[in-house]
Amino acid sequence: MPSQEELFDAVDALLEGEPQLPPPAERARLREAAGVTQARLAAALKSTPQTVKNWENGRSEPRPPRLQAYLRLLDGWAERYPAPTAAPVPAPAAVPEAFTRPAEQPAESARPATATTAVAPDPVVKAPVAAPSATSRRSARKTAPLAAADTGFPHGPLVVLDGDGSAYGVDGIVLDCPATTISKLVEWTLAESGLGAPRLNRNGKDSDPLVVLTAAAAVKLGLPERLEGHEQRRSLRLEDDHPVVKQLAKAKWKLTKRGFGPWARVYRPAQAGRRQCVQLAVLSWDALDARAWPGVAGMEPAEIARVLGTYAARVITPRGSTATSGLELMTALRPPTRAVKNETTGQWASAYNPGSLGTEPMDPAPPEAPAEHPAAQGWTGGFVDEEAFQWVRDVELLTDEECLLPYAVGLDLNTAFLAASARLVVGLSTPDHFHAPKFNKKIPGSWLVDLSHIELDPRLPSPFTPSGQRPTGPAWYQTHTLAYAQELGNDVAPIEAFLRRETGAYLDPWHDRLKTAYAGTLADLGVTPDLDDRQFLAAMEHHKQVDPGMAAVLAAIKATVKGGIGKLRERPQGRHYRDGERWPALERPTWRPDIRAAVISKARVNMHRKMANTAKATGQYPLGVLSDCVVYASPGPSPIDFLPYTTSGKPLPGAFRLGTTPGLAKLEGVQEMAWAVDLMEKGLNPARHIKGGDAVTDEGK
Repeated sequence: MPSQEELFDAVDALLEGEPQLPPPAERARLREAAGVTQARLAAALKSTPQTVKNWENGRSEPRPPRLQAYLRLLDGWAERYPAPTAAPVPAPAAVPEAFTRPAEQPAESARPATATTAVAPDPVVKAPVAAPSATSRRSARKTAPLAAADTGFPHGPLVVLDGDGSAYGVDGIVLDCPATTISKLVEWTLAESGLGAPRLNRNGKDSDPLVVLTAAAAVKLGLPERLEGHEQRRSLRLEDDHPVVKQLAKAKWKLTKRGFGPWARVYRPAQAGRRQCVQLAVLSWDALDARAWPGVAGMEPAEIARVLGTYAARVITPRGSTATSGLELMTALRPPTRAVKNETTGQWASAYNPGSLGTEPMDPAPPEAPAEHPAAQGWTGGFVDEEAFQWVRDVELLTDEECLLPYAVGLDLNTAFLAASARLVVGLSTPDHFHAPKFNKKIPGSWLVDLSHIELDPRLPSPFTPSGQRPTGPAWYQTHTLAYAQELGNDVAPIEAFLRRETGAYLDPWHDRLKTAYAGTLADLGVTPDLDDRQFLAAMEHHKQVDPGMAAVLAAIKATVKGGIGKLRERPQGRHYRDGERWPALERPTWRPDIRAAVISKARVNMHRKMANTAKATGQYPLGVLSDCVVYASPGPSPIDFLPYTTSGKPLPGAFRLGTTPGLAKLEGVQEMAWAVDLMEKGLNPARHIKGGDAVTDEGK
């Protein structure tokens, strides 16, 4: 039983009330007036400088026994350094930080509320944890810096949570996470963790914090280690009656329509323009697809945090698959709305942001839609077929000289779709229908034209069809394909067209950010623009072994490019779909098959132009082409043995060139020429298989 004295002390404490701290800004003022640094104050209170920063920016509150000691110190400073008095100044009208969408769309809500009452102990920053190797440690300091404190996200964009409560973040930091349930984890993330990332455009929104759960963390928080019983990976999700789902609902948290799957968004409707959303990724549920993130799921938590943190700093905080992240990056860089002030009323309102795709979905023209789209039902006029090359040369067109060459060498263009998106003008408005219009290469759209009369060298694929075969009659083409037909000296006479009056280079910032990310990550792996061709090939041969973590980032960047472009025409999913029904992707403003077709059209034209210029300079023609890979017969096992160079030794402009820039080439693979001929005789494409199969050995050379 407690003594009477103990009970009286407890009652006296209640009578005195809870100690009240001054506002966060006043705490910082008092400390600065006393000439005390955050580090010195943290040492006195046996805490960390970051925790003191959190107290002074209102992100967290001290807890006993530090609370009483901190209050005692602030009271003493307040007596010595009273706040200066000043005449009140009317507050100017504030620009709204962000405009929100309906509650069921948390991704478009505003920032999380700043906590005034702590819901969990302050995060304690442990000593940095070493990455698995010396190479990884060097890269962590160089490529994944801790987010600046003045961004409002002092601990960076994400953490990887392990089963012991350690949350591994960028730059080697480790936070203590006391949460034992998913609900508490979400609350800790929003109120205590200091996680998130600043917006990529001033009209956009800050990125939600991401918490990646290891298998041990998932089990500790009440989740199954693995999800089973679903036919497709995309269908993985907890059942609605699972205890974790019920727990979240009881705590007033919501899930998006996808439910609690490998990538889950947990949120509450925005309040007073403030965002409350956390994204969770469960590693043991295959959140990180091995094709896009090779080897990452099996890394140690600190290394996973380094890899994902680097991607977040250079691209965007992962928001699902790399394809989803690629699409989200477009919107983050070109937000659909901006704040506009009404000069008459002085009020701020949300308005269309010029150059963006806006907030409303836009149906394509009938020939631009896939056949199952509602707009295509009943349409009999044909469809746009702008896809990447899948062509193999007729084996009968091989010369004896080519067949006697010892090697087949494959070239791969670096992020060909990214290169094609540079300065690409696309339509921003709904399409208008025209009959017999005059072709204009500056107007994006879809044109019905007959190109079947154009004669081209059969040793090259036709640039007008994905198969490389000559067109057989009128067909629908994107603007870039027809502009190239004109470039080759042919007349273009459209029969009809669907064109867009409002245009813009929508993908330019997307291209610029991903290009910088790609080049920077290659440089981390020792592949820099200053290397000559031989040095470049040597560096590329071993770059993945230099730092597997950064090699995974590079793979993810490339997957982001391809997946993001592919998402522009996401098809319906599920066996129960019926043609003519709408599917969820159609409700996105970024569902734009015409933009996807424009990118692929330009990429295919770029590839054909390089093949034609190489043929003019060297008389060499490709054996096969598959998307961004082309195979040539070669006298040696290196691209240098057959690529054209000027008399001064520089690469010939306009032809294939080696290098790190998107659109330049690298070695894809080397095989014996007899191997390639054998495939071609079977009607198979050597470009599809040049990277695999039995590699040429030193003895074979």
